[in-house]
Amino acid sequence: DINLNSPNKGLLSDAMTDVPVDSAASARTSAPEGLTLAEEEELRSELAKVEEEIGTLRQVLAAKERHCGELKRKLGLTPLDGLKQNLTKSWHDVQVSNAYVKTSEKLGEWNDKVTQSDFYKKTQETLSQAGQKTSAALSNVGSVISRKLGDMSSYSIRHSISMPAMRNSATFKSFEDRVGTIKSRVVGSRENSTDGLHSPSGAGDKPPQDNAPF
Repeated sequence: DINLNSPNKGLLSDAMTDVPVDSAASARTSAPEGLTLAEEEELRSELAKVEEEIGTLRQVLAAKERHCGELKRKLGLTPLDGLKQNLTKSWHDVQVSNAYVKTSEKLGEWNDKVTQSDFYKKTQETLSQAGQKTSAALSNVGSVISRKLGDMSSYSIRHSISMPAMRNSATFKSFEDRVGTIKSRVVGSRENSTDGLHSPSGAGDKPPQDNAPF
């Protein structure tokens, strides 16, 4: 606290009156080298106007964004739709950009150089020949398999057709007759031997003699 009854109050007042007070000078920094005071004042005035315009544009942009959000809400558009639209627009901007166009042109030139080179042509011819040989080999294998299947089908058909014809032939019938005759003879001889074993001849006609003494 300042004591007004202090004996040093005159000295404090004299010290304060010796300090010059210039608010404008104290607020203003030293001018950069190469600029006059008039140029500095002009640049500061222009900076203040630009900052004011930036603030105004920010307010306008915020109001526009709110209005845009209300319109999207009324139309039923979701944030996902907005993201898709932004991505589509960004991709379109990339496609029409100079960097993308130049890169596409460079890639096209490299593609032309590669396809027209001797190494590429030789490789393409080699692959084409290999493909033709593979196709020919597969075609040959298919032909062999088809021929084998055809032969098997023909043999099966001939076999199914020849069996009834062979059974109806005179030779097959004669063979069947002979087999039947032999079978009947064998069966008849077996029956006769079985009857002879069970009933011997003359055993049941004569009664047994009784030689016992009276």
